[in-house]
Amino acid sequence: MKKIFPFLLLCLLVSPALIKAQDVHQLVEKVKARIETVKDYTASGKMKTNVSFLKVPLANVVIYFRRPNQLKIKNEKGISFVPKGAVSINLNNIISSGSYTALDAGQDKLNSIPVRVVKLLPSDENAEVVLSTLYIDEARLVILKTRTTTRDNGSYELEMSYGNYTSYGLPDKIIFSFNTKEYKLPKGVTFDFDDGSGAKPEKDKTKNRKGRAEITIHSYTINKGLADDVFK
Repeated sequence: MKKIFPFLLLCLLVSPALIKAQDVHQLVEKVKARIETVKDYTASGKMKTNVSFLKVPLANVVIYFRRPNQLKIKNEKGISFVPKGAVSINLNNIISSGSYTALDAGQDKLNSIPVRVVKLLPSDENAEVVLSTLYIDEARLVILKTRTTTRDNGSYELEMSYGNYTSYGLPDKIIFSFNTKEYKLPKGVTFDFDDGSGAKPEKDKTKNRKGRAEITIHSYTINKGLADDVFK
């Protein structure tokens, strides 16, 4: 009996932590399942870019996405800012890129909305994403914010707000922000200069600067199929 008691005590101490960890993993899987209902989409909206060393006009954009990670943003004119490879608009690269360990980081609030904070550690030690912190709205099963650290492209944040397309896990507004010092241009970020000037951002001007792209989506066309030519 004396040997059994310490074992039971240990179980009582460990079990709540295990149950909590399992709950977090289940939460992430539910969010992932919702995101993966979207095979492809075409979205129309406006993109506002704020990069300290560039003057970028507000632009109408069309966004094309196809699983697992094909993403293209077409700008009507001028300079387009495209986060390539680092993240896809529907968060596919963050939670659908392979196996991971989910760690519970507690509760928080974003704009008065209660969220569960979850840290994801990839099982593959050579994965591009080193660590992701998710702020999940448990009531709606959507991610409101992510902080992601990558192996080669520094760190960045995504903030999302939802409306008409919540059931698909697709946001109406996305804010992508980063520190340009941590980026290796053009691998992480692509600037397309289409105004005929041939201007290019100087490398030394990208140091210690902040970048931010804000996309407001007006409408989505979901799971209608996309031709291969769209992504060329």
